[in-house]
Amino acid sequence: MAPGPHRKPALQVVREGNPGKRPIKPGVVLPSAELVEPDWWETFPNVDNPRLQKMVERCRMIASREWQTVVPVLKHTAGLAAVDATALHDYCVVVARIDQCERALATEGLLMAGERGMQKNGHTTIVAQYRTQRNTYLGHFGLTPSARAGMTPPGGDDDDDNPFD
Repeated sequence: MAPGPHRKPALQVVREGNPGKRPIKPGVVLPSAELVEPDWWETFPNVDNPRLQKMVERCRMIASREWQTVVPVLKHTAGLAAVDATALHDYCVVVARIDQCERALATEGLLMAGERGMQKNGHTTIVAQYRTQRNTYLGHFGLTPSARAGMTPPGGDDDDDNPFD
């Protein structure tokens, strides 16, 4: 038997309504938590090289900005538990690394001189891997238009607190 569509999380069923009045299987219910933004200095420590230090500082800024953007949306749409902090931290690191790779590609170019002539810049491979990981996180967190397609905000269409308006 082929697997069917994935079951919606209980919070999503409650949020969107349950017109079929089927019993809601809550799955694992975790208490909501106020997540504290990570100390980005631990993730991106200072380095001695001034050029690299600028990149490190930018990574901290990008990761922090992403955290401050995404966490309020997820609180509203999905609810957050303490165990979500690690995945959100990783997501923010991935976003910062994508920015770092894109800046390196912009300054170094897509091709570099190698032992056998011109070769693809290694950042192209790295950024592709980070983008794949970012897209996985976006889907899991419901942060893409396609992931939100079937979602409706709590309280119906007239909800003024909808972060997607």
